[in-house]
Amino acid sequence: MSRSKPESLLTLTQSFFHNHLQRTRGASPHTVRAYRDALKLFFLFLAKQKRKPVADLSLDDVQSDAVLTFLDHVESHRGNSAATRNCRLAAVRSFVQHLLQQDVTRAGQYGRILAIRTKKTTRRTILYLEPEEVQALIAAVDRRSPCGERDHALLLILYNTGARVSEALALRACDLRLERPRQVRLLGKGRKERICPLWPETAAALRRIIRTGRNEETLFKNARGTALTRDGVAYLLNKYLRLAADRLPTLRKRRLTPHMLRHSCAAALLQAGVDVSLIRDYLGHASVATTSRYITTNLQMKREVLEAFWKRAGLAPDSSSNWRPSPKLLAFLETL
Repeated sequence: MSRSKPESLLTLTQSFFHNHLQRTRGASPHTVRAYRDALKLFFLFLAKQKRKPVADLSLDDVQSDAVLTFLDHVESHRGNSAATRNCRLAAVRSFVQHLLQQDVTRAGQYGRILAIRTKKTTRRTILYLEPEEVQALIAAVDRRSPCGERDHALLLILYNTGARVSEALALRACDLRLERPRQVRLLGKGRKERICPLWPETAAALRRIIRTGRNEETLFKNARGTALTRDGVAYLLNKYLRLAADRLPTLRKRRLTPHMLRHSCAAALLQAGVDVSLIRDYLGHASVATTSRYITTNLQMKREVLEAFWKRAGLAPDSSSNWRPSPKLLAFLETL
């Protein structure tokens, strides 16, 4: 059945977010926001190109040439990288796949958009902290206040489990088992659950911040008593990074993101000799290929391989010191 009413673009946008992304795919709030921002940019760009209000855009306006022009605009005028361009394209393609399922009369139009390929990019090296650097970071927390206890527990859970920041911030007391066997239940991408063991130190830190009788509340709150945000976590990490740099000078020129603690967990597991397939399950990766990226970036393992090669070749290893490497449409999008 054709959906050619003027409000059909708004209707299908609503069904894409509410029915497809949230209910069918179980997308995380972070994914929903990323797709919202990408489509908002696309609709604003399209309205400007068509010289009409966003509210007057129709399905016939969503054409492959418009998408290609938008992608060029993202790179050339907004100054975004090719990786960001590909993320915008992924959001548009996901939306167009939903349109195709609901509106087969425009299959050719949508097919041309789905045929647009991603741009090749240079894969950036994964950044992480060495174990002694993470130890200095955790030791920089002043635990004499409730906020300090919270921050100490947060850093430990992020490093201990390699949890994504969204997974850590969603934790509740009912997700924890703090007696032997100590473990935590994490809800990852695609609503997939995984169980991670906890160190005794992590369990003790979590026990100190749990409020009695509030098992269903999230654990990590800000000073106002509301849920801690991703930006709040990023601020705390860089605060403690600056403090830790006084003790460990190698940290002075580093910049720390929440995801870097996840990378640091993976690198430490790899250095400890843990099999890549086990690390994949530990981190909740969909594919072992994602986990294998840590092998290519791990400097310590590269040094060990080189030393083994020198030894086998009968050469003396260099003893130099180590180095570190529409109003309605827009209003709807704003409600997400």
